[in-house]
Amino acid sequence: MKITVFGTGYVGLVTGICLAEIGHNVVCVDINADKINMLQQGKSPIYERGLDELLTNNLAAKRIVFTTDGVFGINHGDYLFIAVGTPSANDGSANLQYVYAVARDIGKNLNHNAIIVNKSTVPVGTGDKVKVIIQKELDKRKSSISFDVVSNPEFLKQGDAVKDFMKSDRIIIGANNEEVLKKTCDVYEPIKAKIVKMDVRSAELSKYAANAFLATKISFINEIAQFAESFGADIERIREGIGSDPRIGYDFLHAGCGYGGSCFPKDVNALIWMAREHGLESPLFNAVENINLRQKHLIFNRLKKRFGDLENRTIALWGLAFKPNTDDMRDAPSKVLLESLWRVGAKVQAYDPVAMSEAERIYGKRDDFKVCKNSTEALENADALVIITEWDEFRHPDFALIKTKLREPVILDGRNLFSPREMEDLGVEYYGIGRKK
Repeated sequence: MKITVFGTGYVGLVTGICLAEIGHNVVCVDINADKINMLQQGKSPIYERGLDELLTNNLAAKRIVFTTDGVFGINHGDYLFIAVGTPSANDGSANLQYVYAVARDIGKNLNHNAIIVNKSTVPVGTGDKVKVIIQKELDKRKSSISFDVVSNPEFLKQGDAVKDFMKSDRIIIGANNEEVLKKTCDVYEPIKAKIVKMDVRSAELSKYAANAFLATKISFINEIAQFAESFGADIERIREGIGSDPRIGYDFLHAGCGYGGSCFPKDVNALIWMAREHGLESPLFNAVENINLRQKHLIFNRLKKRFGDLENRTIALWGLAFKPNTDDMRDAPSKVLLESLWRVGAKVQAYDPVAMSEAERIYGKRDDFKVCKNSTEALENADALVIITEWDEFRHPDFALIKTKLREPVILDGRNLFSPREMEDLGVEYYGIGRKK
């Protein structure tokens, strides 16, 4: 099948490359010429496990093309996937300008019947608006071209996006026409995944509902962690106890310093905005967001409580990405901590296995921010070690080395990687989230 994907961010790039991998003829379009040049040379602009190899293989097999020529892309695809960003606007709503811009371009240039697939995370009713925009442009041209708009939300976890696509636990397709629904299902036939069929608006809301539910689980366990600390209980034991109930499960039930990334914060805020726009109350999602904001400030507040004045203190920071196996720092808890420390005159020595370049891109060169070659360098003469991202390489460190490098053996663990009792036995002053010594 001939498929065009608009947007080469996480979703668009993974979608395009994986669609090529299962045999489709794919064109990926992006307005960023530097990004397209990189991709044409077989270099991925994002870090995602397994993606580089698939990119190289499909370029060699000539199943995928990258271009800035939107008209070429529109004329190529029988299926036109919209996978551009929908960042949060100032009021919390999803910024749909890029989605609508692609829709207008499609309407202005479409020269054959096509199915428009909304892959971007968009508010309920966006599919209807996209259809109106395209039809309006076709009417200006007095064109009788036929098209349909379907919703096909993504459920890709950063760090596991390739696996999630190639071995999907479910694919949601929303269409208001049975024939179009069947044709869209055919795109994914080689994957042999479970396809959940529904109408367009239900599919649009399903994406938000999924992310909001997972964010709620995280904020829930963080709220219970607060109780655990006050009552002298241990959140890890509580997690084990309640997670063993199959109705609850262990996934996304980890107490910590808050969630980040490109989805959960944005989508929870978008749901809150949608509720407000429709005159609905949304106390649950407001609470989820507020708890998460509190968690992101937790480590900084504990540093202040432990050291008092943080001016001229040096903090070793392990982890910058919002989660392991990605270089994405969007809405990462590390950013809240960094910026809070800098405001009070503290210095940070940071290390992350893959997000160092991203941190330098965001913050540039600063006298109070040292980007380190490895985790050991970050420890050198620091007043405390803070762990923000649960990379595997941080799980079994040399604690004797940590104690010799730090000015004081103080560890603030934002991801509960270690046992408080073991840390006490090692002579480490240890602070977890909701942990009991």
